[in-house]
Amino acid sequence: MTYPFFQHNINTAFEDAVGECGASRARFTHWLDKLTPAIPRILGKPQREATPLFALPTRTDDLAEIEKVATHINGNFSTLVVAGMGGSSLGGETLSNLREPGGVALHFLDNIDPHSMTHLTHILPWRETAFLFISKSGNTVETLAQMALLLRIAKKELGPDVGKHFFVITVPNGNALHTLAQAHGMKILAHDANLGGRFSALSLVGLIPAAVAGLNIQAIRAGAKGIMDDYSEVAQSAALHMALMEKKARVNVTMHYCDRLGGLANWYRQCWAESLGKRNVAVSTPVRSRCATDQHSQLQLYLDGPKDKFFSIIMLECEGQGGAIDYDAGADPRLDFLHGKTLGDLMAAQQRATIDTLVKRGCPVRSLVVRHLDETSMGAMLMHFALEVIFVAELLGVNAFDQPAVEDGKVLALKYLAGTE
Repeated sequence: MTYPFFQHNINTAFEDAVGECGASRARFTHWLDKLTPAIPRILGKPQREATPLFALPTRTDDLAEIEKVATHINGNFSTLVVAGMGGSSLGGETLSNLREPGGVALHFLDNIDPHSMTHLTHILPWRETAFLFISKSGNTVETLAQMALLLRIAKKELGPDVGKHFFVITVPNGNALHTLAQAHGMKILAHDANLGGRFSALSLVGLIPAAVAGLNIQAIRAGAKGIMDDYSEVAQSAALHMALMEKKARVNVTMHYCDRLGGLANWYRQCWAESLGKRNVAVSTPVRSRCATDQHSQLQLYLDGPKDKFFSIIMLECEGQGGAIDYDAGADPRLDFLHGKTLGDLMAAQQRATIDTLVKRGCPVRSLVVRHLDETSMGAMLMHFALEVIFVAELLGVNAFDQPAVEDGKVLALKYLAGTE
């Protein structure tokens, strides 16, 4: 099917295209028939955690505040550090990858590696740097640790004006981050208490960094609305996943050539794994694959290894784009095939060749071809994949919005820090 934003093709994922490892069309129809009557309930009477997500594409009442904060940051700072874990940073990073050169420098801080943090603190222009800390619960220990380190240095560098450099997104309920922000006079922005972090890209969590990067946040939501208005392809994607997982497709590979799509692949990886990996249910493991790099590292395994993988290849229409790769006259005649070609021509040829080779090797593939990668198409893909995960959760019989298992590790880590274990 051709959306206004991208062309979505699942035909090369079936048995009649790739052989025995492809999806059975009968089982695909079975799962689609099972899902279709459930969708009005999923969307019309959503779970508490899904209600704000489904409302975001048409929401406008929060845009003025988002733009106001972004304008303030752009007008007063040269650098923005966004600190948050998982969905608290992945959404903004995904969107900000679309930015044009120039403007405020963006750093996404989503780990606790001491070396990386020390490096960052040495390169920041402190008086020109704003900090955006994001934690829905306000109790995320990694984010609180990042805050402690950066705030301590900022107090030395900035003195009594330190609070003016810090912005916080959290549920304003007296949690640790909220209390710290109040005590230091930081700007506090309210995170919806019902909106899960991995589904927050279309909220102020993702849109403030996007607006700082100069993106059109209304267009991002417009793209998402287009998917909400026509979710037929999403339903088919969910049914396809189910039919392939029945065929022992245990690895869900998202492959992209365009570097600007790397954030989207990382975000989808988290959304799939954290939403569906529950109760020992047989669900595929998501993997991000970046080409052309992975043509020289992973593709051998994909083509000649176990046929337990399903490939989603996000392609960009890029013919004629980028610099010319001509060589000077008199160069090695073996390079003549490059004459008149651009880097975009090479990328387009490799995208097509990878799909065709995977299909010939019996690997199920679907493709999303993006004609123009912009705010609208990115908003559409974010909503497409979010709904896809939610629909697969319905068919698997799991709750897409919790993550109970990881809480055990968080509790144990705190006990280790406290010396009680």
